[in-house]
Amino acid sequence: MSEDRLDSFLKTGQDWGRLKTSIPGVFLLKMPAYKSSPDRIAVELNPVDSSGSPSKRRGLILRSKNELEQYKKLFQFDKLDLLLDGVERVNPSTGTPGTGVKGDEVLEI
Repeated sequence: MSEDRLDSFLKTGQDWGRLKTSIPGVFLLKMPAYKSSPDRIAVELNPVDSSGSPSKRRGLILRSKNELEQYKKLFQFDKLDLLLDGVERVNPSTGTPGTGVKGDEVLEI
């Protein structure tokens, strides 16, 4: 990995531009300046299709190693598999995704 290439992408890349890496499903994402935060590069994890293109419009965005460590801890919960099994069973096979989370409701697992 060349820091010169990263620096160049940060300076000349388009806002929200995506740069493929040698790791399938791992991309660099140029995030534009926002309020007092300058332009930044983030890592995007996004499954790829058979042609190597991202399969989702936007994947999981990681801005730091700390965020990665936090997600690693979340993925280790065995109950996450059980929760996703239940979600897959009750969700319709086709249709539009939900609109988001209601209020402060919490589903105890």
